[in-house]
Amino acid sequence: MGLFYLSIYLVALGNGGYQPNIATFGADQFEEGDPREARSKVSFFSYFYLALNLGSLFSNTFLSYYQDEGLWALGFWASSGSALLALILFLCGTRRYRHFRPGGNPLSRVCQVVFAALKKSKVKMPPPGEEDLYELDGKEIEAATPEGSKRILHSEGFRFLDRAALITTTDFSPSGDSTTPNPWSLCTITQVEEVKCILRLLPIWLCTILYSVVFTQMASLFVEQGAAMNTTIVAGFRIPPASMSAFDILSVALFIFFYRRLLQPIAAALRRDPRGLTELHRMGVGLIVAVAAMIAAGSVEHFRLKLARGGNASSLSILWQVPQYMLIGASEVFMYVGQLEFFNEQAPEGLKSFGSALCMTSISLGNYVSDILVTVVMKITGKDDSPGWIPVNLNRGHMDRFYFLLATLTSVDFVIYVICAKWYKCIKIEGSARRKKKKISVIKLNC
Repeated sequence: MGLFYLSIYLVALGNGGYQPNIATFGADQFEEGDPREARSKVSFFSYFYLALNLGSLFSNTFLSYYQDEGLWALGFWASSGSALLALILFLCGTRRYRHFRPGGNPLSRVCQVVFAALKKSKVKMPPPGEEDLYELDGKEIEAATPEGSKRILHSEGFRFLDRAALITTTDFSPSGDSTTPNPWSLCTITQVEEVKCILRLLPIWLCTILYSVVFTQMASLFVEQGAAMNTTIVAGFRIPPASMSAFDILSVALFIFFYRRLLQPIAAALRRDPRGLTELHRMGVGLIVAVAAMIAAGSVEHFRLKLARGGNASSLSILWQVPQYMLIGASEVFMYVGQLEFFNEQAPEGLKSFGSALCMTSISLGNYVSDILVTVVMKITGKDDSPGWIPVNLNRGHMDRFYFLLATLTSVDFVIYVICAKWYKCIKIEGSARRKKKKISVIKLNC
């Protein structure tokens, strides 16, 4: 048993190592200064998420079928072989990849800003617009920041952090070089804005966790619900409840092409923006579709209970679950793909992996929050000899009410998300140090 748990933790460790970094590494292969490559970069995240789901399609159909027949060893060997093949394919392109030199520990840069701001907490700040804030220029930026870094323009908000860039007489090292500041006393505007960017991303990120709770139901309660339904489609052929997630994956594939080929051009024409819907818009649409998915799941469960008899499976066909799986898949295209693009685009240079990790962390926390929510619901509804909403025998419970509860919570989350999205300020950057252009242009990223 110990070896089994060790293997599970190794899988989690591997996922944590490659998933956030492979999305960022893939985005680094596109040159933002080239319009064609910039458009390809936007499409990359959609096809990256599609590739993840196509891999899941294989595991949720063929492997689920064999494991349902008790052939667990075959499933594990097939998974190991797939991982080895993926590693070989990745290494084959090593010579063609674009690489950027490391830019130091981003955590230390964040700590420097917080420490410098606290150190100057008693310093009186000048009125807005009159501050003497420190910033590097020209070759200094290329030497002091990661390759390809851009200067971030000063923004309003979180003025306490601006103290870290406020120039005082005690900020420079006593080593005789009066032009070299102490990095723990004086930070650049760009460095301060990096911390502000992270703080502005967090409310948006928190709003995505509840969506991940909805997404988690596909691998938990949806499967339990399917197991309590009629899984026989034709004589002699039975669908494993876990394989129903194949409809989710098919939905992801269909909606990615539907959005890129049809919806995006229409939205671009209506909004006069070549990108169509912004990432924040798409994430909001994802929340709305997730509400519809929970309503569909609750409705199916309501009718399943009506046709259930005692402890036996309901006569309602498992194919009635297809709409809820398809809706979850559609919501993923808007939420998770938009989330990957948003965090990668809005995260400062040197913190791109952190932005991608936020998306993966949202999924992980969604699992934990789902467990907590189920436990709380069972504690409240399982009193006075009541089996609760989600008992072992679903025919004695009311899982439909739990689905409707999730729909309500997600609706409230959507309202909070809209407020946070309106409050959010996009990152504003000045040109690119990597391209070394004489004329520096101001770029406000769309969001």
